[in-house]
Amino acid sequence: MLPGLGEGGERGKKKERKREKKARNPHPPFPPSPARSLPSPAHTHTHTRTHTHTPLINIWLSCCNLLQSFKGVVEREGERKGNWQEGVRSYTCHMCFLRRPGASAGWIWWRMLRQVIHRGLQSFFYKLGLFVSRHPVFFLTVPAVLTIIFGFSLLNRFQPDTDLESLVAPSHSLAKIERSLASSLFSLDQSKSQLYSDLHTPGRYGRVILLSKPGGNILHQADVILQIHRAVLEMKDGRSSFIGHQLGGVMEVPNSKDQRVKSARAIQITYYLQTYGSVTQDLIGEKWESEFCKLMHKMQLDHQDLQLYSLASFSLWKDFHQTSLLARGKILVSLMLILLTATLSSSMKDCLRSKPFLGLLGVLTICISSVTAAGIFFITDGKYNSTLLGIPFFAMGHGTKGVFELLSGWRRTRENLPFKDRVADAYSDVMVSYTMTSSLYFIAFGMGASPFTNIEAVKVFCQNMCVSILLNYFYIFSFFGSCLVFAGQLEQNRYHSIFCCKIPSAEYLDRKPVWFQTMMNDGHQHTSHHETNPYQHHFIQHFLREHYNEWITNIYVKPFVVILYLIYASFSFMGCLQINDGANIINLLASESPSVSYALIQQKYFSNYSPVIGFYIYEPLEYWNGTVQEDLKTLSQGFNTVSWIEQYYQYLRVGNISATNKSDFISILQSSFLKKPEFQHFKNDIIFSKAGDENNIIASRLYLVARTSENTQREAVELLEKLRPLSLIQSIKFIVFNPTFVFMDHYGLSVTMPVLISGFGILLVLILTFFLVIHPLGNFWLILSVTSIELGVLGLMTLWNVDMDCISILCLIYTLNFAIDHCAPLLYTFVLATEHTRTQCIKNSLQEHGTAILQNVSSFLIGLVPLLFVPSNLTFTLFKCLLLAGSCTLLHCFVILPVFLTFFPPSKKHHKKKKRAKRKEREEIECIEIQENPDHVTAV
Repeated sequence: MLPGLGEGGERGKKKERKREKKARNPHPPFPPSPARSLPSPAHTHTHTRTHTHTPLINIWLSCCNLLQSFKGVVEREGERKGNWQEGVRSYTCHMCFLRRPGASAGWIWWRMLRQVIHRGLQSFFYKLGLFVSRHPVFFLTVPAVLTIIFGFSLLNRFQPDTDLESLVAPSHSLAKIERSLASSLFSLDQSKSQLYSDLHTPGRYGRVILLSKPGGNILHQADVILQIHRAVLEMKDGRSSFIGHQLGGVMEVPNSKDQRVKSARAIQITYYLQTYGSVTQDLIGEKWESEFCKLMHKMQLDHQDLQLYSLASFSLWKDFHQTSLLARGKILVSLMLILLTATLSSSMKDCLRSKPFLGLLGVLTICISSVTAAGIFFITDGKYNSTLLGIPFFAMGHGTKGVFELLSGWRRTRENLPFKDRVADAYSDVMVSYTMTSSLYFIAFGMGASPFTNIEAVKVFCQNMCVSILLNYFYIFSFFGSCLVFAGQLEQNRYHSIFCCKIPSAEYLDRKPVWFQTMMNDGHQHTSHHETNPYQHHFIQHFLREHYNEWITNIYVKPFVVILYLIYASFSFMGCLQINDGANIINLLASESPSVSYALIQQKYFSNYSPVIGFYIYEPLEYWNGTVQEDLKTLSQGFNTVSWIEQYYQYLRVGNISATNKSDFISILQSSFLKKPEFQHFKNDIIFSKAGDENNIIASRLYLVARTSENTQREAVELLEKLRPLSLIQSIKFIVFNPTFVFMDHYGLSVTMPVLISGFGILLVLILTFFLVIHPLGNFWLILSVTSIELGVLGLMTLWNVDMDCISILCLIYTLNFAIDHCAPLLYTFVLATEHTRTQCIKNSLQEHGTAILQNVSSFLIGLVPLLFVPSNLTFTLFKCLLLAGSCTLLHCFVILPVFLTFFPPSKKHHKKKKRAKRKEREEIECIEIQENPDHVTAV
C-alpha cells in the first residue's frame, strides 16, 4: 500500500494540519495588506513569534497602517506589470529595510515619509489622468479657447521696445549715478561733442566714416569731403584741438616733435542735433537721421573711390530689432523640422500602435501654449525685444520632453486595460517626474526674474519664460492629454493610426497584396510567446535594447569612455579660465547691419584712443595752489588731456603772468583768458559763483584720453576701475564719466548674477529635498551630472568665441534645467532598480527612458539648424549655446552616465542577497510541506 493511503482518521489529521499551514501562509489572488504580508522582525523559519511590541515594531505597524491606503496603487501596478506578484514587489521593494539590523527609528520614518509622498503623488496623478480621460472634450476645448483669446491680443497689442539702454545696460550701476551728477553740473546735451563715445553717444546725432582705398590718403580728397559737408574743416585759427577720434589710420611726420600728421586712411565726422527735450523736435531729429542715412547711401553710389559707413542714434536699436525680422522665416522652418522629427520618431511599422499624429499634436501643443504666453505678456503691457527669440526654443525643449515621456509611459501600460485606465497609468508613471522638472524650471527662471537681476532684458525674458513653463505644464496634461485619450480610444477599437479606418483581420490581410499588408500591418505576426509587448518593436527601443545597451556596457568600451570624459573635462576647464564678458553691443545685432560694419571699421582705424573720459571736480578747489596743481598732474598722468587748466597754465607761462593767489587767478581767468577766441569754448567747463564782490570756482571739468590697443572696450573698463578708487583716497573730489560706462559698469557681475542665483536656487532645492525623494543618491548623482554639463557648456562656448552676454547667460540658465529634465528620470530609475547588477539596472533605465530622451534631444537639435542661416550675432550665440547644451546632455545620458554608474554607488548587491534569502525561505517552506504531507508526494 502506498504511503498516504492509510486509515481515514490519520488522513484527516494530515489534511487538517495542511489547512492550518495554509491559513498561516495564505496566497491570495491580490496582494494582502502590508500589515499582514510583510514579515515581522521576530519571524523565523520555525514559525515561532514573539508578541513583545518593541518601539521599532510600533513604528513599523503605524507605517504599515498608513501605507494600507495605497493598496489600490499595488493592484494597478500589478495589472500593469502583468501579475500581482510584480505589483507586490514594486510596492514592497522599498520596505525591505525593516530587515536590516541596526536601522534607526528616525531613518525608518524618513524612508516611510518618502514612500508616502511618492505614492501619494502617483495616486493624485492617476486620478488626474482618469479625470482627463473622462472629460477629454472639455480639456481639449478650454486650452484652444484660451489660445484664440490671447492670440488676438498678441496681434493687437504687439509693441517693440525701442530703449536699448534700458534693456542691455545694468539697471543699477554707479555709472548712472555719476551720469546724473555730471549732468546736474554740466548739461550732457551741451557737451556731447567733447564726450566722444564709440557707439553709445546720447541724444540725436549722425556719424559717418569716410575710408579711402588701400594705400590712399583721405587728406588728399578734401574736395570730396567738403562736398559731403563743408563744415568739417571750420576750425578757428590758433585753437588746439584733439583730433585722435576724427582721423584714423594716421601716419605721422618722421621725427616730428609736435606729432604732425603726414597722412590718414580714414576720417570720422559727427553731427550733433539739439532737441532740448521737445517731443516735436525729437521727431524732427529722427526724420533728419533717417534722411542722413539715405544721403550717405546715395553719396556712396556717387563716390566709388570712397567707402562710407554711417551711423545714427536709432541705428543700434534698428539693427537689434532687425534680428527678429530676419529670423521669422527661419523659425517657421525650424518648426517644420521639429514637427517632422517628432512625427517620424513617434511612428512604428505597426499601424495600430504607431502614434505619428500624437508626435505632431505634441509639438502643436507647445506652439499654442507659447502663443498664449505671448498674449499674456503683451496684455500686461510687455514690449517685445529680440532676446525673446529664444523662448520658443526653450519652451519646445522642455515641453516636448513631457510629450515624449507620456508617449513612453503609454507604451509601458498593458494593452488589455481600458484606454482610460492606460491614460491614468501613464499620468501616474510620468507626471511626477515632469512636475518636479517643471518646478525646477520655474524656480530657476523665477530667480532670474527676481530683483537681484540687474539686466532688464534677462529679467523680462525670465518673467516670460515662467509664464511659458506654467502654460506648457497646463497644456501638456490637458490638451495633449485629451489627444492621448482619443488616440488610445482609436487603438482600443483597432482603428488605423493614420487613416482612422478599421484594421481588417489577419485572415483578410493574408489574401491581400504585400503593399496592402504593409500599410495595414498591426504587428500580430511579430508577437511571440516570449515577447508580449508589441511596443518593443519601436525602432529606437529596438536599437537601444538589441544593440546600443550591450555596446555601451561592454567592458572594452568603458576605458575609452573614461578617456573621452577626461578630454571633455580638460577642455571645459581650459575654457572656464578664459571667460570674457560680452559688454560689446554688437554681439546682439544683425551681423550684416550698418551698425556692425561701422563698429568694425571704427575698431580697426580709431581704436588708438579710448573714449573721452569726463573728469568732473565737483567741489571748490584751490587751483592756484602748487600742491593742487601737482595732484592734478598726478591724476592725469598717462592720459592725453583736453583741459582748460593746462591751457590756462600755459597761457600764464607764455605771458609771464603771475597768478599765485585766488583773486589774481580768477580775475585773469575771466577777464583775459576766456575772452580769447581760441579759449572761449572753455567757458562751458567752469562753473563760477559770486558771493558779494568775490568770485569762486565751485566746479570744473576736463577730459582725459588714453592710448589703447584694438581691445578698446576692455581697456576702458580697466581705466574706469583704476580712476574710481583714486576719487576716494585723493584730496581732490572728482567723478569720471563717459556714456559708454553705463553699458560697461560691472557688466560682468551683472550678467553672471542671474545664472549664479538660479544655480544656487536649484542646488538649494535639491539639497533640501535630499531626504524627501525616493533615494538620496538620486539627488547626489543629479547634482554631479548637472554640474558637469553646466561647466562643460560654459567652457566649450568660451572656446567657441562666445562671450558672457545676456543671451549666453539665459542659455546657461536653461542648460541647468535641460540637464535635469533628461538626467533625472534616468538616474532615479537606476537608483531604484532592483536587478542583480548595476549593468542590468542601467540597461533597464536606458530602455525605459532612452527613447524619450533621444526623441526630444534629436528634435531639439534639428530645430536649431535654421538658426545658422540667420545673419545675426544674437542667433549665432543662441545656436552655439543651445547646440552645446543639447550635445553635452546627450553625451552624459547615453555615454558618460551609463559607464560611470557601473563603477560607483548605489550598490545592487543587497537586492541580490534579498532575492537569494527569499528563494531560500521558499525552499525551506516547501521542504516542511513535503515532510508533513506525504500525500502531496504521492499525488505528484
